[in-house]
This record gives sequence, C-alpha cells and structure tokens, in this order.
Amino acid sequence: MSVNFEEYVTCLDENDHSHREALESSYHEASRVMSPRGLQNYLEGMRAFCTLGRGHDLVLTYVQEMPGVAKEVGEDIVPDIVEAMMKLASHTSGSVITLIVANLPLAASRLGDAEVVRGFLKLLHQMTGKAPRGLRPMMENLDELLSKLTLGGLRRWVMWGAQAHQRDLDGQLAYFGLQTESSRSILQSERRGTLFIDNQRKLNFYLRALWARAFFMRPTAGDFESRQGIRPFIDDFQIHVPDAFDPFRGIDGIEIYRAAAAHAAAHMVYTRDPISAEELSQAQMRFIELFEDARVEYLAYSEFPGLRKLWLSFFTAEPGENDELGKPHETMDLMMRTTRAIMDRDYRDELDVINEVADDYYAKLQEDPYDPRMAWMAGIDFYNRIVQIAKIPSVRILSEWPIPYRDDNRYFWEFSENMFETQGVDYLPSSQQTVRRNVSLLEFVNELDSEMTHDNPDEILVLSTELFPYEDEGVSYNEMEGVEPVSDPYHYNEWDYHVQLARPDWATVIERKQGRGDPEIMDEILTKHKPIASRIRHLIDALQPQGIVRRRGYEEGEELDLNAAVRAMIDIRRGIMPDPRINIRITRHLRDLSIVLLLDLSESTNEKIGDIAEGEEGYEDQDSILDLTRESAGLLSWAIDSIGDNFAVHGFASDGRHDVQYYRFKDFEQGYDDDAKSRLAGMKGGLSTRMGAALRHAGWHLTQQNAQKRLVLLVTDGEPADIDERDPQYLRHDAKKAVEDLAMQGVYTYCLTLDPDADRYVSRIFGENNYSIVDHVERLPERLPNVFAALTS
Repeated sequence: MSVNFEEYVTCLDENDHSHREALESSYHEASRVMSPRGLQNYLEGMRAFCTLGRGHDLVLTYVQEMPGVAKEVGEDIVPDIVEAMMKLASHTSGSVITLIVANLPLAASRLGDAEVVRGFLKLLHQMTGKAPRGLRPMMENLDELLSKLTLGGLRRWVMWGAQAHQRDLDGQLAYFGLQTESSRSILQSERRGTLFIDNQRKLNFYLRALWARAFFMRPTAGDFESRQGIRPFIDDFQIHVPDAFDPFRGIDGIEIYRAAAAHAAAHMVYTRDPISAEELSQAQMRFIELFEDARVEYLAYSEFPGLRKLWLSFFTAEPGENDELGKPHETMDLMMRTTRAIMDRDYRDELDVINEVADDYYAKLQEDPYDPRMAWMAGIDFYNRIVQIAKIPSVRILSEWPIPYRDDNRYFWEFSENMFETQGVDYLPSSQQTVRRNVSLLEFVNELDSEMTHDNPDEILVLSTELFPYEDEGVSYNEMEGVEPVSDPYHYNEWDYHVQLARPDWATVIERKQGRGDPEIMDEILTKHKPIASRIRHLIDALQPQGIVRRRGYEEGEELDLNAAVRAMIDIRRGIMPDPRINIRITRHLRDLSIVLLLDLSESTNEKIGDIAEGEEGYEDQDSILDLTRESAGLLSWAIDSIGDNFAVHGFASDGRHDVQYYRFKDFEQGYDDDAKSRLAGMKGGLSTRMGAALRHAGWHLTQQNAQKRLVLLVTDGEPADIDERDPQYLRHDAKKAVEDLAMQGVYTYCLTLDPDADRYVSRIFGENNYSIVDHVERLPERLPNVFAALTS
C-alpha cells in the first residue's frame, strides 16, 4: 500500500533513504494489525509529533513502536498515547518523551490491557508534576519494575518516591534509578505474589483443555491505594481478573488464578437463565449467590472431578498467625461452612441447620441442576433460617467475600426483563418502548430526516456498519446528528416517613448525557476569576499530600535520632539507665479521597441574578444561578485536578419518581480534559429536585471507588421537590434518610445551598456542621473551593 507521507511527516527529509525505509516498513507492519480507522489515527499521530518540534528521533520512535503497542492491546490506545505525550511535552524534554515512547511496547506487553495502559499513561502525567527528574531513570528500569509490580504497586512506589524527594532533585534520580536502599525496600514491599500477565497463556490453555472452547480473559488494576485488588467479574462475556494475586493461606497465586478462571468459566458455560432480583434486598441477593455459585461448581466438578479438590482447598485452608483477613463475621462463617458442606459430602458441621440445608440442596442438584428457581428458593430459605440464629451484617461485609477466587456474580443477575436486552425504559408500557430495527442503507437514507429529530423515537434504525458522509471527515452521521443513548435504569428505595418504612425500588434513576459546549468557556473561567484562582493556588499547595513525616521517640524506627543517641551515651557514661527511645519512625501521609461534586440542575437554576427586571434592557446579559454553578464547578475541578484527588462531577434533575435524570459530566477515571470541559460548558437546567434518589446514586458511584474517604459535595439552590409529590416534608425526610444510609456505607455528605431560607430544613437533612449557606449567590465560585479545602484538609 503506497502512502504519501509528505503531509504527515513534514519534519523529516523525504529524500533521506533511511527515513523513507523506516516509514514504509513500519506502515506495512501497522497495516497488518490496524483497521483503516486505526491507520488514520497512526498517521495523524505522526503529524502531531512532527508539529511538536522535539526532533527526528521522537517521530521515528513513534513510527516504529506503535505497531507493536497496537498488536498487544489494540489500536484504540494510539490516540490516547499521542494525547498523553502532547501533555508531557510541556513538562519534560523530547529525549525523555522519546524514551517513554520506546518503552511503550514493553509496558503494553507487561500490563496486557488497554485500560491498564491508560492508567499507566495517567501515572506518568502525575509523575511529571511531582517528580519530573525521575522519569528518565524510571524508564531505564521499567523492565525490572513491571516484572515485579502491578500498576497499583508501581503507582504507590512512584508516589512514595515523589513525596519523599519532592524537593531533592538528586534524590529523585537515585530513587527512581533503583540506586537507594529505600527504593529497593519499597519495591520489595509492593511486590505482588503472582502476576496475571506471566500466566495468561497457561490459563487460556487450561480453560480450553477443560471445555474445548476459548475464553477471553483480561487483567484489571484495582489495587491503586492498597494491596487488595478488585474481585473477578464477567462483563461483555469476558473474564476480568486482578492483575496479581498474593498467596492465600498457603495456596499459591497460580492456583488462585486457576480457581478463579474455572469458576467464572463455569458461570458462562452452565448459566442458562438469569435470576430475578425483583423485591430482593442486597443481603438476600448475597445468600442466593452462595447457592448459584454452588450450583455451577457442582456441574463443573461433576464433569471434571479435579475441580472439586481445587475449590475445596480454599474452604479447608487454615488461617496463619498473621492472616490479614482475620476472623470472618459470624454470618459469613456460616455461609462458608454451608458452601463447604455442599461441596464436601464427608464434612458434617456442628450446626444441624447447615447440614440440613446442604443435604437438601445437594439432593436437588442431583435431581435437576438446571432448575432456574433452585438457587433463588434455597437462598431465601437459608436467609430466613440465618436471621433466627445470627445477626445479618451490613451489605459491605456481605459483599466482601473472603474467598478470593469467587467473582461478584453480576453476570447472572436480572434487574428488569432481561439483562441482555434492557434499554433503560422498563417502566414504560411495551407499546411505548423503542423498537430497534435492522435496515439496509437505502431504507436508512429514506428515513434519515425523521429518525434524527426526536429525543424518544418510536424506532431506532440500525445499520450493519457506521455511515459516513461523502465528504468523509472522520465524523459519522450518528456522531453529528444522533441522540445520546441513556443508561439502564437504577432503582432505589425511597423513605416514607408516614409509615416509617422504605418503599422498595420506588425511584428510578436514568443516566443521560447533556449536550456539549465550547471547552474554551471553562478555560475562560480562570481568567474571569483570576483573583480567586490565585487564592486557590495557595489552597492547592496547602492540600498537596505531605509525603514523609518523621516522628521522634521510638525504640524501633527507620532512622537514628542523633540527639537522643548522644543523650543515651551520656547517661551510660554516668552510670544511669539510658532512654531506649533513640529512633525516628517514618510514616507516609497520603490523601486517600474520592469525591463527587453533585450539582442541582433544576429549573430554578435558570433564574437571573441581578437588579434588572425581566423585560428590561440588559436582563439577558446577567448571570444566572446555572452560570455561577458552572463557574464554581470549573474552578473546583481545576483545583482538585491540580491536587491529584480522585473526583467526578455529576448533576441531576427529576421529572417524577420514574425519571430522575442523572448527568455525568466528568467521571472518576476521566481526566479534566476538553471532553469533560465541553460537557460542563453544555450544562443546562430544567425540571425538579428529587434529591434523595440522586444522593443514593452518587453514593453508589463512590462505593465503587477504592478510597478510605468518600465525599458527596452537593450544590443546590433549594429544598427537595418534585412534580408528583405535594407533601413538602416527604422528600425532605427521604433526603435525610439517604444521607444517613450513605453515612452507614462510609460516604460523607456535605451541602452547599444557595437558598437564604435553608435554615428551616437543611440542618435536619444533613445534620449540624454538615452544610453551608451562601448568602450572596455571586460568591459561590469563591465559597465552593474554600468549602472543599476545609472538608479535606
């Protein structure tokens, strides 16, 4: 395939034979592993690196290394790499960027997944702001680092070094070059037992040998802030497992991987019908999962008896003296013993109820192991029995299953009609639901005008491939004119204070997307509020993680306190007992925080602020509450992004209990980039304020984050209200209950209200000292960052 490279690599000498040969050979290699769209992104990357002006070596390194990266983790990573390198260009030299690009094939092969590689690129960006001198030595030792550490372990190793040597440039070079004792020590402490990437090929062969079919497996990085990774799960018919496993009570990591892979594969092979979660509590669902796991494992070890021994070893292994799990909760212990009794027919428990449940369920398994109601009935029956003899713990404890190989069971749960077909409109009658129809290109073109103009069309026309205009600019018709899709519905309980009970699945939250705006609007906010931005910079410096803290007066520690040691020697010479506390203990102070900035986007936010009345000249030029909300969100996002905390910006409005609209302007895993800024710039207000459901959904997003501190910072201009509820107290009590429920899950809630009359209700909802009232709305952009600083310092 002949390509004219002149328009893409203007910085290279086209007549140079070596350059031409490198371009053609690399493009030929890329064409084997990339689609036409991927090749176009690859060529645009050449153009971008040329315009960067950092030398020929960077361009040629990119040209030669990207095909290898795409081969390892897919072509979609190429634009992300180009964007990441563009960001790094303002922080470091071209030679360092060249070294990073040269190491990307190694990183891709060791990390093994595009999302994990994106996390690696994000880590590099954070490192340039904290320890830029360490980039080059770290890249030179990347092979050794990634052979021993997961992405989470690498992140903790980097952050420790960046904080320990924040102002010591020579110390950065030595630490990240693995030349110091502390660097080697932290590396050893963060080293995980068994890496997935080293055993992926073996596991694929293992599953193929069992079921004579291919299973797709992907690593996930979930141990950023602790050594505990996320649980295995199945999504889009792919098995996701942690990128590393530590030994479990004497069981090697490779055995845990075999058990996890076989268990997930058993779900995919033997699950024929989803299980209904209608009218079930979270605790009841955990009990049903126990019996569904036992069912698929029974079918698996009936066909392959060796799997019984593998899985049973996790339930018979004795905890060691330093077992991190400790003694499980009483109810969890009963559930584990029941699982063992079902799997091991020679085991008899000291409780008769466990033996009875296990014997009854095993008998049903032998009769009809594919009965779709069997696990549901057994789980509810066991739950009712356990309630009588033990205390049911919180959902968090029940969800933290202590056996590492078990997945989270999202694969088989059904929350509406069918887990594969739900379109997010389950509460609508079937006559009003959207129908998806596969059509030919001619049918699509004939009906194009009508299909693209309605937010809720009766039909959605589906083509086999994406359609582009004749003037192919890389933007499809769907991207130009299509309607943003909505999510599946999320159902939440709602508290009825009249009867003091929760109405199950009463409110329905649907995640939607608002239109986009110009991202430059968000950049202009910093210019508009330059004095505030200047003060926020001081907040950023004050809130940066403090890193290393040295505490004196310990008998054991990492360093010797010379003054205390001299005093001890003097005491020895004087013949008196010396003080043995002559060491310094070094501790790390990290900001382990996840925050959701939740914005009330009801109709009242469109009200103008100022003295000019509606209809008078200049009224439209006045700022609205929505404008100030956008500006304050932009300032706070800039501040939090500079600090490095994990945060998301969401909004909500409601049109009755069936349609609580939830908007995600910026997600946790997303950077504060042009995409997030365009979403914030396009923010619009409308509808009502069903606050309780929105708080619960924001709390759910936070519980998915691995952080010690979780905060919902709510910005609202009024009290909870909705069109289908006339009692003003009803939604206030529900919001109060939502705040209490989130507190039980470890999620802290704080409200910043613009309502001057909020004193009469806000303290009852959020509690004393958990709210602030902004008396002058125009001061919101100044107050919001200050509130955040006070809450998180």
